[in-house]
Amino acid sequence: MQNTRAQILLCAGGSCISSGAESLRSAFEKELSRFQLDQEIGIVNTGCMGMCEIGPIAVIYPEGIFYQQVKPEDAAEIVEEHLLKGRVVERLFYKKPGTDELVQTISEIDFFKLQQKIALRNCGNINPEEIREYIAASGYEALGRALTEMTPEEVLEEVKKSGLRGRGGAGFPTGLKWSFSAREEADAKYVVCNADEGDPGAFMDRSILEGDPHSVVEAMAICGYAIGAGQGYIYVRAEYPLAIKRLRRAIEQAEEMGLLGENIFGSGFNFKLEIRMGAGAFVCGEETALMHSIEGKRGEPRPKPPFPAQKGLFNRPTVLNNVETFANVPFIITHGGEEFAKLGTEKSNGTKVFALAGDVNNSGLVEVPMGITLGSVVYDIGGGIPNNRPFKAVQIGGPSGGCIPKEYLNTAITYESLPELGAIMGSGGLIVINEDTCMVDLARYFLEFITEESCGKCTPCRIGTRIMLDLVTRICRGEGTLDDLARLEELAPQIAQTSLCGLGQTAPNPVLSTLRYFRHEYLEHIQDKHCQAAVCASMVWAPCTNACPASVNVPAYLAYVAEGRYDDALRVHLQSNPLPAVCGRVCPQWCIKKCRRNDLEGPLAVRLVKRFMADKNRTYTELYPQKEDDKGKKVGIIGSGPAGLTAAYFLALMGYETVIFERQPEAGGMLRYAIPDYRLPREYVDKEIDGLRQLGVEIRVNTEIGRDLTLDQLRQEGFDAFFIASGSGKEIKPPIEGVDLPGVYTGIDFLERAAKGEELDIGKEVVVVGGGDSAIDASRIARRLGAENVTILYRRTRSEMPTNPIEIAEAETEGNKVEFLANISEIRQAGDRLEIDIQRMRLGPFDKSGRRRPEPIPDGGETRQVDNVIIAIGQRADAEQIAAGVEGLEVDRWGGIAADLKTACTGNPHVFAGGDLVTGAATVVDAIEAGQKGARAIDQTFFPDSGKTYIWEKQTLPEVEADVDKEVGEEPPVSMPLLPPEERFISVEVERTIDDEQARCEARRCLRCDYKE
Repeated sequence: MQNTRAQILLCAGGSCISSGAESLRSAFEKELSRFQLDQEIGIVNTGCMGMCEIGPIAVIYPEGIFYQQVKPEDAAEIVEEHLLKGRVVERLFYKKPGTDELVQTISEIDFFKLQQKIALRNCGNINPEEIREYIAASGYEALGRALTEMTPEEVLEEVKKSGLRGRGGAGFPTGLKWSFSAREEADAKYVVCNADEGDPGAFMDRSILEGDPHSVVEAMAICGYAIGAGQGYIYVRAEYPLAIKRLRRAIEQAEEMGLLGENIFGSGFNFKLEIRMGAGAFVCGEETALMHSIEGKRGEPRPKPPFPAQKGLFNRPTVLNNVETFANVPFIITHGGEEFAKLGTEKSNGTKVFALAGDVNNSGLVEVPMGITLGSVVYDIGGGIPNNRPFKAVQIGGPSGGCIPKEYLNTAITYESLPELGAIMGSGGLIVINEDTCMVDLARYFLEFITEESCGKCTPCRIGTRIMLDLVTRICRGEGTLDDLARLEELAPQIAQTSLCGLGQTAPNPVLSTLRYFRHEYLEHIQDKHCQAAVCASMVWAPCTNACPASVNVPAYLAYVAEGRYDDALRVHLQSNPLPAVCGRVCPQWCIKKCRRNDLEGPLAVRLVKRFMADKNRTYTELYPQKEDDKGKKVGIIGSGPAGLTAAYFLALMGYETVIFERQPEAGGMLRYAIPDYRLPREYVDKEIDGLRQLGVEIRVNTEIGRDLTLDQLRQEGFDAFFIASGSGKEIKPPIEGVDLPGVYTGIDFLERAAKGEELDIGKEVVVVGGGDSAIDASRIARRLGAENVTILYRRTRSEMPTNPIEIAEAETEGNKVEFLANISEIRQAGDRLEIDIQRMRLGPFDKSGRRRPEPIPDGGETRQVDNVIIAIGQRADAEQIAAGVEGLEVDRWGGIAADLKTACTGNPHVFAGGDLVTGAATVVDAIEAGQKGARAIDQTFFPDSGKTYIWEKQTLPEVEADVDKEVGEEPPVSMPLLPPEERFISVEVERTIDDEQARCEARRCLRCDYKE
């Protein structure tokens, strides 16, 4: 073997080959030759290194420099700069998800350093097509030791000591299985390797066969010796041509070196190995069906017992394990079963290989100790969810596995823990799911796969899964009923209990697990005809509209703006949302998270276009929907925030006499008193409210319900119903010393007093505690009131801050600092200043929200002197005064009104409630949805009509032709116009309105997902 000063290890797994690894090797060979380095630099094609998402991969040793997504044209730079001049090529380094921090060596990348490789010990490190490299890595040492130093019984005992369980899914103890066959008397016995990997998204076995085929060959020979078998078969699916090629070469090389065949190691033991190719039938992953296929029969399972250990292949005793199980055996024999058993847990020993796929930054092949938590695999090794999207679940165990939601991210991965959650280990497929996945549709997908792959031998599987699929498909189409749901739950256990083989017995799992944890999504599909993830097409007008809580027909008003028909655009908006000028400034834009333009250059600037069209009209009273005739009913609205204003708007349109009661001197609620005017100038709040007054809505300010008037008194005045939407304006204070000292403010109180123009004593040094909108707004207002140094303390990380990332960036642009993983633990008076203790935090286990719980670092703190502290860590409602003495009206544990989230109904038939008062602090557009629900509930109370479609529920195509055949090109989105930082501190609006041309150009970027013809 040639001595070299450095080696280039190129990943030659299937994924990297498909990405151009072979061309990359040729490019390196050419460049090494050009610089006359071909005699001192070696190139090694390895098996899969595991990080499939970022291939082709090249690792330069001895330093271990890791290059990702290397193209053939990059070879020249790597050879000249790195290998010739000693200067690494940083632009090809791996970037940490979320931070984009460059990582230089493979050993520093979390994806690799947190793994513990046994089955994959050689994958990515040796040339799988060269037996000498395997031998140099202690290959065939285990076989030699077993044949020359151990008896078959000692081999069996070592495997039993290891605690190794079958990695194919069932988890049966491997040593026990081998011993069953060993004690059988027969003229022939067989060893079979199941490499028929059929789970969607799974590639564990394929990667081992491609990257380290000799480990399986060696292990099967050891098994043959232990049980007294002289023949082995590897059953591999024909769709794995590279695995078959490398496996065939490994067998040939082993035979040439006397490591297979006759009299191995002079021990008198003979063992032959053959490859059998499967045709891709998923059911042939079941052991008896697999053996039937090897025998040339139809791949169908048979009843057990007898088990294969007694009567298996050709009716002889047979051990059948999967690829990963065998790949662990050489390590066990070489290092001892007890060493292997040290890894993992008491009952689930060793490591497990997973194919990590789906919505995760670092997808690929990982091997981790048993007992590691799901959260650690997804976030520490997998790098979390792309673009910091919310984690929803992991699907584990293949098509017949189960889904585990975010509440269980701390669950240890073991054979015992997963079934308790309704899942199974399976062969090792682990699919990460974010909020864009519909769980009903996911269940339908796996049921469809199972139904198609059923061999049809037994009726429960053949017919039962088809019925289940039809029922779930109906639900996905919006045609399902609650009876369908009941039938699914009735069928599932029957199919599981009566099917012949494991396929049918686990077939209902996708439905059972999604029903267990995501039943609300099934109910939404059935009762509301709504798919939260915007996947089920029959229930989705357009993804953006589906994502909007207020159901605004975004494509329609964009189409009108693109044509310059601004009044028509506003009419569309006012059909669902009466606050376009407000939402054009402060809407969180849930719509753009679903925008299909995300797959190209970026989502549409929907809010900027909305702001533009709203600002075109000084008033839009004439554009409101037509008002209905007087209903003869009078409704009181408690609170004039966005929920109350919206309910009043729609009730007035429906012909109700509507009166809003507001305790503050001016209407607007949180819009006026919680959102600063640099984001939402008061003139736009007044504009929207004036429109409602012109519509006929009466607003009584300085009137506090429960103090100035009671609901019972209003009933006597002739009010027929009430909608309580008084918000959650009571600040939550942390349980620490000093929160009531002078100079300490709460966020909402501070913002409200600033909005009213009250004089506030703000010093030069201010600390704000919290990470939401109130905290960011308070920090920016403090700067505008004269503070020179403003620091925001947030106990989690930047990616977890619940406010808009743009607002964080703007606060930093204005000079404010954000300290993450920091919290305040005590406040003391220090002369005329405040002294605070700051506690440094670290992220611990996951909480039920799917986020890591911050925990204090022992001795990790500091003391700091400041002038003011603003605590903005959340709000709660305070409805006790309103509810006092009102029959049926209950206050929940958070101080809000107990009401149904869907219907807004309370325990009193005349009183309804919604918005922050019911849900906790939310956004403006969420409050608008609550107002819609309140208006609907009141109307249905007086004029019941279950078939009625309300104006905000009606979606129609705009009178603008959609060119669906037009080629879609990438067009840069409009830039957000912002004032420069030096002009912002005179209390003016920071954001500016785009012009006509920008608005029309941006609107033309819409892909018109509403147009389905």
